[in-house]
Amino acid sequence: MGPAGSASTGASSSSRGTDSAAIKLLEPLGKPRNLAPFGRRATRGEGVWRAAGRRVLHVPAVYETTLIPPGGTEPSGLAWMDSNLLSARLYSGSESPGGGPYRYTAPIGPQIARHLVAAFNGGFMMAAAEGGYYAEGRMIDPLRAGAASLVIYDNGSVNIGAWGSDVRMSPHLASVRQNLMPLVAGGRPTPRAASPDWQIWGATCGVSSCSGPGIEHQWRSGIGITAGGALIYAQGPSLDPLQLAQLLVRAGAVRGMQLDINPDWPIFATYRPSSEDGLASAANGRKLLQGTVQSPATFFDPSWARDFITMSARHPRTPLGSG
Repeated sequence: MGPAGSASTGASSSSRGTDSAAIKLLEPLGKPRNLAPFGRRATRGEGVWRAAGRRVLHVPAVYETTLIPPGGTEPSGLAWMDSNLLSARLYSGSESPGGGPYRYTAPIGPQIARHLVAAFNGGFMMAAAEGGYYAEGRMIDPLRAGAASLVIYDNGSVNIGAWGSDVRMSPHLASVRQNLMPLVAGGRPTPRAASPDWQIWGATCGVSSCSGPGIEHQWRSGIGITAGGALIYAQGPSLDPLQLAQLLVRAGAVRGMQLDINPDWPIFATYRPSSEDGLASAANGRKLLQGTVQSPATFFDPSWARDFITMSARHPRTPLGSG
């Protein structure tokens, strides 16, 4: 079973470092199907997947597109990541989760930059995350049953789901980043995603600043996993929780969670150096949406104090999880 399987089986079968496991992980999932717009005629290029970032074994490992969410007017960004070609790693920060020092923390160093394809933001500060954090063999904050969890295994594979049911502790677990409750389950937005009490999905900024009353439609980001094991990242400048869930589902997510929100935090970047093994950097990075405050340089900034996730190229002669 691939990365989309349960944590108790999907991770252990591909974490033993065997040749057969490595070959299976290096089989591309294939380009995703283009997406239909929500109840209206598509704008130019809307829903059409375009390759982005460094190729892996000469194959695109990331595709991007935009969709206008139901009831919305501004395009949101979507990124599809081939988890067979990409290896994930959680980077920890001095502010979220705190409790360092950490081996993997900003800035991304040359060894990782040589294989880096994409990177994206993590979740809330832990005081607001209503969940826990596990990394580098340490329980930084206790993991909470039922919490939405992004789980990374020691071979770089990823799963997403509710802790204790969809995903759970495993000897091959590398890290867990929890944030609130599930946003997507069973291929549908959860009832709480559609709740009129949108404040349960975090405190938002106001129309012009973060000093006034928050608004429902705000910068939000989320991550989901498809039945085939691909990762889906979504972000947009004017989303309520249900719209974020609907975007993830439209792109194929069967389980999903909200990540960070508000203007200063959501960022998804891809990197494409001029050579196959060139160093990723701010200069060859590209944002998913041009309106984000953060940039491809964020993850190379030594002062960046928040957690984030990197997605790096797997290679036949590279040990699993080393990317």
